Amino acid sequence: MTLQLAGLLDLVRGSPGYQELVASLGNGSAGAAFHVVRAARPCLLAALASDWQGPIIYLTTTARRAYNVSEQLPIWLTDASRLHRFAEPSAQFYDRAAWDVGVVRSRIAALAALGRASAKTPPIIVASARALLQASIPPDRFRDDTITLRVGQRHLMDTLISRWLGMGYEPATLVVEPGSFSRRGGILDIFPLASEQPLRVDFFDDEIDGLRYFDPADQRSRGKLLSARIVPAREALPSQTPAAAAQLQNWAETLTEDATDFSSIRADINALAQGSAFACLEHYLPYLYDKPACLLDHAPKNCLVLIEELEQLRGACAGLAEDAEVNRADALASQQIAPGHPAPYLGWEAVRARLAKLPRFELGSFVAGESPTLFAPSERFGGQLRLMLNQLRRYSQGGERIVVLSEQVERLGNLWAEQDATTFVATVKQIDEPPASGSLRFVHGAASEGWTLPGADGGLRFITDAEIFGWARPEPRRRLDSKRSRLPDIRYTDWQEGTYVVHVDFGIGRFAGLRHRSIRDTRREYLLVEYQNADSIFVPIHQADRLSRYVGADGKAPKLSQLGKADLWLKAREKARRDAEAEAKELLEIYSRRATAQGHAFSPDSAWQHEMEAAFPFVETEDQLRVIQQVKDDMGARKPMDRLVCGDVGFGKTEVALRAAFKAVQDGVQVAVLVPTTVLAQQHYDNFKTRLAAFPVCIEMMSRFRTKAQQRDIADRLANSEVDIIIGTHRLLSADIRFKNLGLMIIDEEQRFGVKHKEHFKKLRARIDILTLTATPIPRTLYLSLSGIRDISMIQTPPEERLPVLTQVGAWDNKLCRMAIRRELDRGGQVFVVHNRIRTIYGIRDQLERLTPEAAIAVAHGQMPARALETVMAEFAHGEYDILLSTSIIENGIDMPRVNTLIVDRADTFGVSQLYQLRGRVGRSAQQAYAYFFHSPGRLTEEARARLETLAENTQLGAGFQIAVRDLELRGSGDILSMRQTGHIASVGLHLYTEMLQQAVQEQRGEAARSEPAPASARERIIIDLPLPAYLPTDWIPEMALRLQLYRRIGNIAAVDEVDVMRDELIDRFGALPTAVEGLLYQIRVKALAQELRASHVQLRRGQIHIKLPYLATLKRDLLGIILGEAIEVTRTEIRLPADEGWQARLLQLLSELKERVRLVGSL
Repeated sequence: MTLQLAGLLDLVRGSPGYQELVASLGNGSAGAAFHVVRAARPCLLAALASDWQGPIIYLTTTARRAYNVSEQLPIWLTDASRLHRFAEPSAQFYDRAAWDVGVVRSRIAALAALGRASAKTPPIIVASARALLQASIPPDRFRDDTITLRVGQRHLMDTLISRWLGMGYEPATLVVEPGSFSRRGGILDIFPLASEQPLRVDFFDDEIDGLRYFDPADQRSRGKLLSARIVPAREALPSQTPAAAAQLQNWAETLTEDATDFSSIRADINALAQGSAFACLEHYLPYLYDKPACLLDHAPKNCLVLIEELEQLRGACAGLAEDAEVNRADALASQQIAPGHPAPYLGWEAVRARLAKLPRFELGSFVAGESPTLFAPSERFGGQLRLMLNQLRRYSQGGERIVVLSEQVERLGNLWAEQDATTFVATVKQIDEPPASGSLRFVHGAASEGWTLPGADGGLRFITDAEIFGWARPEPRRRLDSKRSRLPDIRYTDWQEGTYVVHVDFGIGRFAGLRHRSIRDTRREYLLVEYQNADSIFVPIHQADRLSRYVGADGKAPKLSQLGKADLWLKAREKARRDAEAEAKELLEIYSRRATAQGHAFSPDSAWQHEMEAAFPFVETEDQLRVIQQVKDDMGARKPMDRLVCGDVGFGKTEVALRAAFKAVQDGVQVAVLVPTTVLAQQHYDNFKTRLAAFPVCIEMMSRFRTKAQQRDIADRLANSEVDIIIGTHRLLSADIRFKNLGLMIIDEEQRFGVKHKEHFKKLRARIDILTLTATPIPRTLYLSLSGIRDISMIQTPPEERLPVLTQVGAWDNKLCRMAIRRELDRGGQVFVVHNRIRTIYGIRDQLERLTPEAAIAVAHGQMPARALETVMAEFAHGEYDILLSTSIIENGIDMPRVNTLIVDRADTFGVSQLYQLRGRVGRSAQQAYAYFFHSPGRLTEEARARLETLAENTQLGAGFQIAVRDLELRGSGDILSMRQTGHIASVGLHLYTEMLQQAVQEQRGEAARSEPAPASARERIIIDLPLPAYLPTDWIPEMALRLQLYRRIGNIAAVDEVDVMRDELIDRFGALPTAVEGLLYQIRVKALAQELRASHVQLRRGQIHIKLPYLATLKRDLLGIILGEAIEVTRTEIRLPADEGWQARLLQLLSELKERVRLVGSL
């Protein structure tokens, strides 16, 4: 149940100050000013939204304040879907830079909501000064380019696509993101910008036959619609660009080649002339429309405007205009804009003229003249809980209503019961109606601050953790819809022509694409694989499961196998299989010893555990909750826990560890948290201290940030059980560190520790609970997770409203660097700059100071004295510096949500996983984050280019698995494997080796008869050769990459019911199945049935369908022939079916019944 306090709004609406405010609006007193404390403004806004019969625009001075208001508002609204944030572009005025996708979406959604405002649910728009000034699309153009589709309407598909392109929608292979569309025969998919889900439009000829919305994760339809509204995909419409290109053409011809972005500007103007969308199109928005417009131009006459701190808003607008003119001068000097470039913003006077036409009033902290006071600040208690409870009793006895909103309500309720056992106070999650006078409510939740509402009948006191304890958690964020937030299941990385692959039967080759072939007048499509000596094989689609991507041990290109020497490949495969069996035996022995060991069974969750978990500052994802429960279940068992929690950067692994540690401490055992770096130790220490501050838990840190005397003292107290949780680096493994009662060890990024440390961990695993955290899978964890030996938990769901980091790769660019830093500082954030050479790091600092003299810069690296490094990190975390220039010491675990821009110098010298970890240091809040990976011009090797391309291509949330696999390809599986394993992985590839290991483990565990199919490497190759076309036609699915993806999925089908599921999906996504697709699915159905029979061939020869079964010679064939009927011929090795009319249905029936018939004959 979500937090909901809308029941308190009636008290606000009944207060004299509120009624005077509403009366002033009714009297036409536009522009009146009211004194309202800052904390109460979201509540007041919600009250007005329930009374005002029209849209409301709420204007703030800064982007951060707009964000805070929009995040606080939902707890006061009965319908949070009315709320829209009209975001500000990250690009500064006159900068030739792309607008963030998320910003474009939020702005379009707000404009669309204003355009369709209804009396029942009028929108509430929150915008900052920067967002307000930005030039936008005129409202009449927005309306004209909005399309409403209805079932039964007639549209030419090509005309509709052309219109969508002009509206800013972009073609895509799959429609996953808003703003994209695709065509599949008679089906159009589109994701409208203002919609929660994408739309599927079915055509019959030129008539819309059906409208459905679908899930972008699996592309399956979820429901039907009668009509759908499609709004423009961006404010700068490609349909308007040709005229702009004509204006710019003469200027472009005067540009010299030394002009900044010379070639890019020329490319922009060519795209404008063609009416094409491109990244920086919004830079040219002022050229597209005759009259500049802003948010207020879209507001209807009954739109109420609330202005926070009018004078501050005016000053902010003036400051933005001054900055814009400085930017304009710079852009003119560098030839980035034409001399007559129209202003991309409206000045304050233009905004004021628009405000004058709308009903409005100001909310301020300091209002001139007499103004009714609606709210007053709340009293603060500074953590003195008993004093607070006594005060609450006095308030209640005086008839005042009290609502306490806290994450510690259970604790407060217990304290209340101790002081006053006669009065029971219930804890609730929502308030639907006004409380009675003198009542007290404890509500579980959080808000930024409290306030008091005076009133003759007792009024209301709204108290939060900010007043009770002196702190408050970050603003609550809305949970994403689980279907939208869930990451797709990724088992393979994408193939391209040239990708090295392994065929189970023929060895290592190179994928060369898809090829059509006609055999006996039957057309099919094949996967072409090239081998040594220009040999190649055509792999039928039904055998696609026998191919996997090659990943070796050293990152080098493998030697291709020879088709003429199959025995060499079979010998290498057999060697690898025997090694996998030996490895499986060793691993099973290790884990069986742990299974029989007797450890500590931890107690069930206590009230304190529930309280601590309730104080988590964010909404847990479904994956987090599942993994937390798995860890608790492990801890509650006698068997020592050994669980690996694998989750992408910033997906919440630390919270899992923290809850496990607190649970262990309550049972009287000690907890060690082992981390690879000193800086990460400090980060964990700060997090643990903050989260457990309300409980009597002793937490210490052991690292070089502690003096030797402090370390000795901590070691002594640790040995005497005076320390509950110790956090440290490998220093915790030193001989002088002794625990009195160690019960849980948490290891963060185990692969970062050395071999000796890992051997130490192996010994501990049999005695105490071990919880291991990792962000990037390493080879061993990859195949242990496949093998099912070790307990693995995956966190795959991104945190709520987390945005992918916008990533840019290129040569070092001073202007871009300065722009990125200024943009971040303008929105109140901080910046990481990484330069991994201590010798030259201070020179980089001097360069940054020249670029951004207004920024305060701190330097951090591993050779600094421990105390100095600790001080710098703490001061940066507290906001005393704007930029932290450091080496890669920030790579792991640093969590600073205010840092949302990362700049990496000489990114070509880092590994892919390192760069990915660095990128994970930003984007840890709901703010859009940016990462810039710069390399030195002219010094980029092919391998470095491949690493940077991998990073640029994998920007989606949860990309860690793809990054890990790609990093394995570039570096190999490395020396963390033994020499024996490394050799076999090089000879057969990591994927095939792990399949063999998986099979060996299952066989040794006696799991061969499990329900799911065996991996392809454990199955014999089956040949299906039937006179049917079998392929996905290119006019049905034109994109080769999508056909290949589907072929691999179809080829991996191993059960008959999976064929039906795939058939339904193909019809849903692409329309009616062509004959060739029906033929392909038929062959896959035959293959699935044949595999159950252990058949090796099902093929047409001399007018008969031959089914080859290796065990027929052992059966009573005469009896089997009688049972099957006269038309069926049974030989020593085959069963033969006439290929006459109706043979397809009879073959399926025969294969379906044959297993039972063979079993019957075998028993007689």
